[in-house]
Amino acid sequence: MTKIRGAYTAILLLGMVSLMGDVVYEGSRGLITPYLAFLGASAFLIAFIGRFGEFLGYALRLVSGKLADTTKAYWAFMFLGYGLIASIPLLGVTRILEIAVILVLFERIGKAIRAPSRDAVLSIVSRGLGAGKAFGIHELLDQVGAILGPLIVGGLMFYTGNNYNLTFSYLSLPFIALLAILAYTYKKIGWKKVADLKLSRKKAKA
Repeated sequence: MTKIRGAYTAILLLGMVSLMGDVVYEGSRGLITPYLAFLGASAFLIAFIGRFGEFLGYALRLVSGKLADTTKAYWAFMFLGYGLIASIPLLGVTRILEIAVILVLFERIGKAIRAPSRDAVLSIVSRGLGAGKAFGIHELLDQVGAILGPLIVGGLMFYTGNNYNLTFSYLSLPFIALLAILAYTYKKIGWKKVADLKLSRKKAKA
């Protein structure tokens, strides 16, 4: 019972991390295109950046996933990947198109870095509970964030008088909450689960 309760706690915490991440990213998605246009980007450039960013977000997972499995540094990859979500609030402090484009791409690279390690950690903490149930709970919380994000950003745009920079800057608040929850999750279960995984693999080899 204790192990099952611990698994639920870990899954819910990781789900809250993803929820906050989606509040920031999914909330900003509807703003990025008009903001880049506001900064002078052509329709072609906006479309290219969007597609290229998605390509990076998936293609680089092959590299980050392999590195994470080799080093077992799943949490380090998660912290780095989620940390790059800071690129979204940082859009609020620039009006230079080139910098904005780089920040948008950095966020997608962060997605590629964190996703394989996050899924690996989810599979580790869900042992005894079931990977299907774990991923289902996580996906539910993820989608809650995807719904809340645009609603929050819509409210912020209304509150700020359609000020892109202020709205992006306000997204630093859920980003800070994300980092706080991630740090708490690691402190509570992160190092223990990774240590258990390494120990079990050593026993299997022996």
